[in-house]
Amino acid sequence: MSAAASETNATAQALLAQRNRDGAPATPVQWNETLETMLNHRSVRGFLPDALPDGTLELLIAAGQSASTSSNLQVWSVVAVRDPDRKSRLADLSGKQQFIRDAPLLLVWLADLNRLDNIAADRQGTVEGTRFTEAFILGIVDATLAAQNTFVAAESIGLGAVYVGAMRNLPEQIAAELNLPPNVFAVFGMAIGHPDPAKSTGVKPRLPQAIVLHHEQYDQGLKRDAIEAYNGVARDYMREQGMKEQDWTLQAMNRLKDPAALTGRDRMREALTNLGFGLR
Repeated sequence: MSAAASETNATAQALLAQRNRDGAPATPVQWNETLETMLNHRSVRGFLPDALPDGTLELLIAAGQSASTSSNLQVWSVVAVRDPDRKSRLADLSGKQQFIRDAPLLLVWLADLNRLDNIAADRQGTVEGTRFTEAFILGIVDATLAAQNTFVAAESIGLGAVYVGAMRNLPEQIAAELNLPPNVFAVFGMAIGHPDPAKSTGVKPRLPQAIVLHHEQYDQGLKRDAIEAYNGVARDYMREQGMKEQDWTLQAMNRLKDPAALTGRDRMREALTNLGFGLR
């Protein structure tokens, strides 16, 4: 094995090992730069104030548009927000998270059924299907696939990013700030910028594949030993990052414990109705 190949193999083994930290064999059969970018993923919440170079936004969105879309319907849109005042207001509506203000670019990803409604009306037609739950699911899926493509593209050129699920805390207020028409829903935000090296974060370990990977049919076994082992891995990571230590199981249960834990998202059905989604 050449020195370059040996170095590449060592990098691959290290990245695979840190993703799950479960001691599973981590010698990849295949490897490339794309896999290296994906396995090295981390959420970045500390950004330098530097603006992104001209053309970066359009390049990232081109990557997003390259994602799969059901039946080529493309029922998604994205709002790019760079104005500091608007970012600040959106931050206030999304859990008052400072990194939204700090990042030079905030993308708000939308499930957009309004566009097809307008196209049909312009042609004196209707698309009744946009009133069904399936169409809303399509919008969520399409927006998510495009967003993840964009995220990976950003990381591949040295940028950092983080999703903002708190965009769903106050859906109507977010819609008003972005001037969203009926039948358009902000699925999540994404803050993008140059990572601040003084606020670096580690690669957060995920559940062991033994828990999430099923073969042929769903395995309903709880796999208690694997879950307890992951609790230990999660606590180790929190300790390394200077975070309050707690078991992953407790963290996950608390996040969905009761309506109050959903931080406003317990009224999502009401919000969707208010935003024009008469879902059937």
